[in-house]
Amino acid sequence: VLVGGALYFTNILQSPILRLNLMLKASYHNVTETIENSISEHFNQQATIIDLREKNSFYEKELLSMHQIADEYQKLLHEENTTMKTDANVSLARALSYVRFGDPHRVWLEMDGFDPKKVYGLLYRGYAAGIVVANNNKPMALLNGDVKSSYAVNIGTTLAPGIVRGNNDRRIIVEFIPTWIPIAVGDEVLTSGLDRIFLAGLKVGKVVSITRASGYQSAVVEPYFYGKNPAYFHVITNVR
Repeated sequence: VLVGGALYFTNILQSPILRLNLMLKASYHNVTETIENSISEHFNQQATIIDLREKNSFYEKELLSMHQIADEYQKLLHEENTTMKTDANVSLARALSYVRFGDPHRVWLEMDGFDPKKVYGLLYRGYAAGIVVANNNKPMALLNGDVKSSYAVNIGTTLAPGIVRGNNDRRIIVEFIPTWIPIAVGDEVLTSGLDRIFLAGLKVGKVVSITRASGYQSAVVEPYFYGKNPAYFHVITNVR
């Protein structure tokens, strides 16, 4: 009990064990992926597969840049003298394992250039999937369902602002929506970009129900991404 308690609560002991554990997991994934890719490239037209992998990475970044350009263009229509600037950047991150068994909303990641002081936006196939924060100076993904996964969004054609958070469930909640801005079931929820975590206009999900209390509206949202356990994510490392 004493040893188990010390390992669980003491960062001095927990940090090196965690570091070793993640190194072993990363090594295991490297070996298995090398074997799988070698077999795949040998039996399934090696040149075509390599070419498609490179194009997929390129188009993921281009998609983010286009989202930002579209957002800037809409602002230009409403405000003169707006300077258009795009400097978005995205990197690939590999999922290593769940942080704890039984919790599908937190995942250890392997990514280059991680800064423990920053909060990153997490994407899966262009959809907002959660955020990335530091845990023992290691990158940890808080997926959409996690109660601490929170970022700024807009709802529907009225662009009603709100803050989305997880609910330890499949569906997520958007809170602090002003009551004087109309929203409706079926409205699409998009990132607003005002938190400087995500680019504006990335898809989050659709509203399935609405409640009103304490001067605000809240919306229950069916997210486009939830716990699909992908092997890879994309992380927004720079918004502007």
